[in-house]
Amino acid sequence: MSITRAKRLSSIAAIGLLGASATILGQGKKFTTVEAKNHIGEQATVCGRVASGRYAASTRGKPTFLDLDKPYPSQLFTVLIWGENRAKFGTPEETYRDKNICVTGRIQSYQGKPEIIASDPAQLSTDSR
Repeated sequence: MSITRAKRLSSIAAIGLLGASATILGQGKKFTTVEAKNHIGEQATVCGRVASGRYAASTRGKPTFLDLDKPYPSQLFTVLIWGENRAKFGTPEETYRDKNICVTGRIQSYQGKPEIIASDPAQLSTDSR
């Protein structure tokens, strides 16, 4: 096999591995808040506008909720940050208020509504739609 062909095959293999890594991390799947309910259990990125946010300091686990596209209790999707991770995010209910964001993680269902639990700020990004 020629050196040029070997380099080309090596490059193709590397591109394939990068694509597989992106899919595993959820980078390849991107959904709206409406679409998310059809992808429970999948690792993906969900994007929407933060319509309401709340830090429930007196609730067990001290959760912070970021409700996307419609305010609670009609939210289409929720980003949940447990109290043990909140310090990493600062005050997300203020930081992300009225902003378009994307969150990456495993889509779960809680009481019939899709959500992703964020434990690391790297899971959240602003979306410039």
